[in-house]
Amino acid sequence: MMLTALRLTVLSVLAFSIFVYGCGDKKTDANDTKKQDNTTQNQTQNQTTQNNTQKTDTMDNKKDTTKTTDTKDTKDSKESNIVILKTSMGDIEIELFEKYAPQHVANFKKLVKNGFYNGTTFHRVIPGFMIQGGDPNSKDADKSNDGIGGPGYTIPAEIKAKHEKGSVAAARLGDQGNPKKESSGSQFYIVTGEASHLDGQYTVFGKVTTKGLDIALKIEKVKRDARDNPEEKVVIEKVSFK
Repeated sequence: MMLTALRLTVLSVLAFSIFVYGCGDKKTDANDTKKQDNTTQNQTQNQTTQNNTQKTDTMDNKKDTTKTTDTKDTKDSKESNIVILKTSMGDIEIELFEKYAPQHVANFKKLVKNGFYNGTTFHRVIPGFMIQGGDPNSKDADKSNDGIGGPGYTIPAEIKAKHEKGSVAAARLGDQGNPKKESSGSQFYIVTGEASHLDGQYTVFGKVTTKGLDIALKIEKVKRDARDNPEEKVVIEKVSFK
């Protein structure tokens, strides 16, 4: 009887030892898992901090770039918004609409300062409609390439002002190859008649003042060939600020 009791005691102690060991393993695993979770969380927090730092740096760079652009635009806007086109048939005075088309006006001023328009012609004239110029190709004797030249870039559309008699607007390629209605880098036209159907399609960036509209109307009446190019060149001799 005593032997049986002794055996039961030994078995009980052994079972308790196994129970404690097993729970101890599970507790240790849980602690290890918690440590791993904390490590992962710390790594995530560190990565988030790095990402936030990079985002802040990017925003700072963008701010600096905008500041530089604003400074350049302010410098350009100091030029007069009145220009004189001295042509072989008389002078045309134009007021530039910096408020409605700032990018077009800035580009036009740049070209004027560089003498880009000097020696170009009005290569397309249509009575009761408009006269068009500003193509560097028109400087040479070959009229076949007139109307397809420019400085090599376009200007984003700034379509706001309407087409009125005397309005100055930027020429551009048609919608099929130019869905954004981006303007030619240099070619422009002066409205000499009815052109309201062009509203919302082309960027108007200026208008002829009371000084020179009679010259534009005189230019539209010159003799022209089958391509509406004047038979005798109407030259823009010089463009300057007033």
